[in-house]
Amino acid sequence: MTFVAALLQEPLLLLFVILFLGSWFGQLSIKGLRLGTAGVLLVAMVFGHFGYEVSQVVQNFGLSLFIVAVGLQAGPRFFRMMRTNGLIFGIIALLVVFVSVITTIIVSKVFNLSPALSVGLMTGALTSTPGLAAALQATNDPLASVGYGIAYPFGVLAVVLFVQLLPRLKKIDLVQDLNEANNPVRNNKSPEVMTIEVTNTQINKKTLSELKFPKVSSVVISRVIRNQRTIIALNDTVLLTGDKLVTVGEKTDLEKFCQHVGKKVEIDLSNADNIKLRKVMVASDDLVGKSIRELRLRRDYGITVTRIERNGIELNQSPRMRLERGDVLTIVSSEDRLDNVEKLFTRRRLTVTNVHIFSLSIILILGILVGMIPFYLPGLGTITLGVAGGPLFVALIIGHFGKLGPIQARYYEPANAVIRDLGLVLFLAGAGTTAGQGLVEVIQTEGLRLVLGGTVITLTPIILGYFIARSLFKLSVIHSLGALCGGMTSTPGLGAVNQLIDSNDPAIAYAAAYPFALIFVAIASQLIIFFL
Repeated sequence: MTFVAALLQEPLLLLFVILFLGSWFGQLSIKGLRLGTAGVLLVAMVFGHFGYEVSQVVQNFGLSLFIVAVGLQAGPRFFRMMRTNGLIFGIIALLVVFVSVITTIIVSKVFNLSPALSVGLMTGALTSTPGLAAALQATNDPLASVGYGIAYPFGVLAVVLFVQLLPRLKKIDLVQDLNEANNPVRNNKSPEVMTIEVTNTQINKKTLSELKFPKVSSVVISRVIRNQRTIIALNDTVLLTGDKLVTVGEKTDLEKFCQHVGKKVEIDLSNADNIKLRKVMVASDDLVGKSIRELRLRRDYGITVTRIERNGIELNQSPRMRLERGDVLTIVSSEDRLDNVEKLFTRRRLTVTNVHIFSLSIILILGILVGMIPFYLPGLGTITLGVAGGPLFVALIIGHFGKLGPIQARYYEPANAVIRDLGLVLFLAGAGTTAGQGLVEVIQTEGLRLVLGGTVITLTPIILGYFIARSLFKLSVIHSLGALCGGMTSTPGLGAVNQLIDSNDPAIAYAAAYPFALIFVAIASQLIIFFL
């Protein structure tokens, strides 16, 4: 044992032993449930109890990488959902976090817990590692990690059991409920198809590129039907009176366009002889980050993009929209042209990572500098975003744009996952060894109060969050559970919901709520200190 203890004095060996044992422990499955990366935290706390410690530099380095990866991943969805009906899910996330904060304050007062322990319990109950990072920055007290480590396993288990048991106990037909309840995803300005007959004589014998009509960016003309023959709609296609235009776009825009061009008609599009629709996925390295206009698909390939599906949400195509890896485009053209352009979208070379160290370094520098800026809040005093909030804020903004000057932020999902997972385990290893130094003493003195407090802080937002989604916003059970998992930042919970129904709706609700929850928990973890 003395020999092993001597070996573990080597910092790198200690770090990798913790990562190895923590990863192995996290993969152990009990009835399908796993601790995942939280296993690293628990193992690190054990090592910390015996006096071992991972360098603070390693902890902060891991924290920075993890936070930036989360921000870059959430950025493209975060600001887009704020402009749509998806904001409902953001509001639910805000209310879940708000309920958690109020519950934490009450539990802290009733059980007489320290501020660091209380905030740690809250972030553990919400399974929010960025929240823990913000709490450690705000309190500068390792007891926050102790509270997190105690509440986290129950937080994961409680959400998973809740989403699995609720539909069974209430005997809900999830498919029927999804079709009948309020559906903000379906109402999210999804594109519609309208066939319009040209009756405006001023349009006669003009090409599509010469067509002048009120600016309605969502309207796309995919096909022209003339004398029962279907023609591909290209920029040089000449329109004649009596032509029937197959258009795609938002309902209000289509109606405005119809008033300008002619009248709406009903026509069977299933018998189009030479024109086909096909869905293609953006997989080629050369397409990621490029706009539809830059690809010149109509001009060079003779095909029209009518809509784009991203993260399970159908979007109207815009010439300025930049493509992301995994986007699914609906394209229209002849069979041979579709075959030709499909090669453009397929992966040309086996590249699974595209980490841009130069850009990543700039994002980290800007994020840390922003985190150092003091903000004065009336009644609360001066706070900073810290190493957690600053990089998250900067990464969200840069992630939204994808590219700002020399900064590239559209990393492939495997690349982003490597940054996120590596940063997370490094941070947990450092935070765990620091917290473990006082773990046994805290449990001995605060044990029962910590368990009861963590249970209350976990169950209260789960129950009230679901009630708010169902009763206040009239959402379906599936959307309510998906939004609840997002508000609790519980990825295992989402996995359990996905097993209940064959639909993308739970993931869409989760994706809409999750970025909001990340931000709110990080901010709340710092602000709540002033009330404890």
